[in-house]
Amino acid sequence: MAIEPPFFEKYKAILQSSANEKEKPSTVEGFEELELPLIDLSHLNLGPLERQECIEKMGQAAIEWGFFQIVNHAVPDELLNRLKQEQIKVFQQPFDKKSENNFLNLSVQSYRWGNPLATSLGNLSWSEALHISLKDISKMDEYNKLRSTIEEYAEKANFLAQRLAEYLAQNLEIKANYFQENCSPSSSSLRMNRYPPCPYPSMMFGIIPHTDTDFLTIVSQDQVGGLQLKRNGRWVSVKPNPKALVVNIGDFYQALSNGVYKSITHRVIANQETERYSAAYFYCPTYETVIESCSKPSLYKKFSFKEYREQIQKDVKATGDKVGLSQFLL
Repeated sequence: MAIEPPFFEKYKAILQSSANEKEKPSTVEGFEELELPLIDLSHLNLGPLERQECIEKMGQAAIEWGFFQIVNHAVPDELLNRLKQEQIKVFQQPFDKKSENNFLNLSVQSYRWGNPLATSLGNLSWSEALHISLKDISKMDEYNKLRSTIEEYAEKANFLAQRLAEYLAQNLEIKANYFQENCSPSSSSLRMNRYPPCPYPSMMFGIIPHTDTDFLTIVSQDQVGGLQLKRNGRWVSVKPNPKALVVNIGDFYQALSNGVYKSITHRVIANQETERYSAAYFYCPTYETVIESCSKPSLYKKFSFKEYREQIQKDVKATGDKVGLSQFLL
């Protein structure tokens, strides 16, 4: 049975419309490839000067790039490899099984593919994902190896994300225990992504341009490449680093930092020949947490995670896209 989502059937009208055009504008072209700022977390365990320099370097990357990569992060390579192998097993299952409402005993729509609101090649995502709210992991009893691997990874990723968030807070007027008070392991989520080979790599995306909603995202990716971010008004490609995890600032941290740290628009380009895998850990507050700028005058009005989520849903329904923080500007 076929494992691929029925992209051609679902988006037949969009693909035919594009094929009938005499000139097809290229959505994705060649871009400059850059390396993200590299933070060696082992420096946090050296002397006070090295520790402070490491924290400041992290903060500067969050200001200038909104992204950085980390090594010596204490997430074992063996665990990351095991997570990818389990991820591959999930996505290699038949599409009919993956698309069942009770797939892996998870919530409805945990398995996702494409972009149901796509109206053109420019907003069509050629990818599939398994998005798991960590509070749902206990439902995965029949799938012990996958569940145990996710549980083990989530524990490591949550500890890492909290540490990073707290170090970044030291550069701002944010109290030390803010993240302990407002984030719990069960409030975050893990999204496992697969990007199948795409027949139109120059005309559509693996994932369309977006910002992340959370405080921080920790990404484990393979060496295929494809991640791009918008820097100084232009798109640049991120060079994969086999030894590093990628970290990016989300909307909530931009609002919390009063615009000091940047939640940067990013996307994934499609690949014609090679499938790509990545896993993103979204470090989120509880649903009731109120996000308020840490300094005055505030750029953003106070809002809860729930309010932000509801606004996103309204915007997507009205415009087909997430509007994001600009809806909460004062």
